[in-house]
Amino acid sequence: MAEELISLGFEVLGVDGDAGRVQSLADELTHVVQADTTTEEALRQLGAADFRIAVVSIGTDIEASILTTAALADIGVPNIWAKAVTTPHGRILERVGAHHVVFPEHEMGLRVAHLVGRRIIDWFQLDPDFAMVETEAPGELIGRSLAEVGVRGRYGVTVVCIKPVGQGFTYATPESVIAEGDVLVVAGPTEAAEAFAQLA
Repeated sequence: MAEELISLGFEVLGVDGDAGRVQSLADELTHVVQADTTTEEALRQLGAADFRIAVVSIGTDIEASILTTAALADIGVPNIWAKAVTTPHGRILERVGAHHVVFPEHEMGLRVAHLVGRRIIDWFQLDPDFAMVETEAPGELIGRSLAEVGVRGRYGVTVVCIKPVGQGFTYATPESVIAEGDVLVVAGPTEAAEAFAQLA
């Protein structure tokens, strides 16, 4: 995550108690420091109070995760993201000051479950009952325009974009004609989007 944030143009201060991990990331992150993040004093010495966003990605040591989140809240960091490993852990993180709690293992588990054994290339849930699904174009759409097929009325989903073979994604229009091997991204109610992806 830290490496991706850097690629997006953010400056990242990585803090960890493990000297080996800190050393291994010294050339990857903007700044890396070995420290105990569970105390307000240590975080102030690191200048954490000046950061707009903090991410607490401690997963195995729940106590350290909670104490670090609370200390960041106490020094006034305005946007705290925290990783939780269980639902009770997540509730505690919210109570001590996390603004956003994520459950990466749970979320990835859901995503993989939707991909396994199906024609779905990728799956992303936007709401409890609304998803975006990436799938290969079904045979009954090949050689026809989206308007001709009436995808939204017939299947209850909207084709958002199309990726022709060997090309990048482009916006879908009613005039878009689907070719064999095209990849489609559709959005709609989760059941409808997944049912569309199962069309042969």
